[in-house]
Amino acid sequence: MKEKVGQVFSIAKENRPVPGCTISKAIHDSSNEIIYFSLAADTDISAEIFPYHKFILVAEGSLEVYGSDGFTKKLEAGDGILTFTDIPMGMRTNVGAVYTEISFQKGDNMNNAVKAGEVFKLAELIPYQDGKIVNMDVAHNDKMKFVVMAFDKGTGLSEHAAPGEAMIFALDGEGVIGYEGQEHMIKAGENFHFAKGGLHFVKATEKFKMALLLTLE
Repeated sequence: MKEKVGQVFSIAKENRPVPGCTISKAIHDSSNEIIYFSLAADTDISAEIFPYHKFILVAEGSLEVYGSDGFTKKLEAGDGILTFTDIPMGMRTNVGAVYTEISFQKGDNMNNAVKAGEVFKLAELIPYQDGKIVNMDVAHNDKMKFVVMAFDKGTGLSEHAAPGEAMIFALDGEGVIGYEGQEHMIKAGENFHFAKGGLHFVKATEKFKMALLLTLE
């Protein structure tokens, strides 16, 4: 991924919209592209037909996803949607929006909790449970995995190394990310990127939810 490694950052803060413009920044190129989009107020990405799903996660602002036959869905910060394939789909905003778009192919495995065309909140896909870590595979294939995790206070993952690059999306609460011998506080709305093979751990200082996007190529 074309993203800074080993430090907390914010996709929303570091990809501010430019008045009158739409901006895209590809951070991972493959059959499962990962792209940041920054849309200024009153801008529009025209509806086009794609043979794959777009998994959209709004970091900031308000976004309308629209399509044919009057289809419209409004997303706020923290919301996500899986777009339809093979019909025109577009994005527009009145106030501005920053979001991440991940491409998933038709044959990729998708959890039944996420259905094309329906708005969802990642943080609400799974509950907290006392003394436990709750894990849900949201989408995966041979080269990418997207997981949501809920940590009760005091729980965590022991130090290990991932088999590929990984990005964390902090969704709720706060925790500590250990990376290559240094600890980093992270809270909802922030992000963190691990290099392939980077030693890391997660500790929940309070109840903490996060999404983990793992690439395996």
